[in-house]
Amino acid sequence: MGSLKDVLLAPGLRGKVIEDAIRLIDDEVASKSGVTGFALKAGYKVFKKVKPRVMHEAVDNLLDDFAAAIDPFYQEHLASGRKGSISETLLPKRSGVAQALLSITDRRAEKQEGGVVKATYHKLRPMAVRHTEDAIPGVCRLIDRYAKG
Repeated sequence: MGSLKDVLLAPGLRGKVIEDAIRLIDDEVASKSGVTGFALKAGYKVFKKVKPRVMHEAVDNLLDDFAAAIDPFYQEHLASGRKGSISETLLPKRSGVAQALLSITDRRAEKQEGGVVKATYHKLRPMAVRHTEDAIPGVCRLIDRYAKG
């Protein structure tokens, strides 16, 4: 059994995985509604306009750690002998998966020297749990795409 990092970061795949992850994020942001959704969409649009490659850089910088964070769930899925989608394992544990992913951004936010970045992160962090949980089905599709060859 290989690690999820081995699957997602096999030679020649990193760029494709990054682009798929960015599409996943774009789709998740686009799916948000209401006042919070409007604010999220507006902020995301400004963020990408100010620094067009920001999402590529962010995903590239987080991909290895995210793959490592999800790997225990991936290994559990492989060990179970299930032949279907990894969603069989991840969806019932979406809260734990979201917390594993957010623990990485939590550590990175704590290392930030700028008070504005850290303060903004902590202000938005409670909403991040729900949004990350909402994205788990898309994460499952992304993993399945590469794990199944």
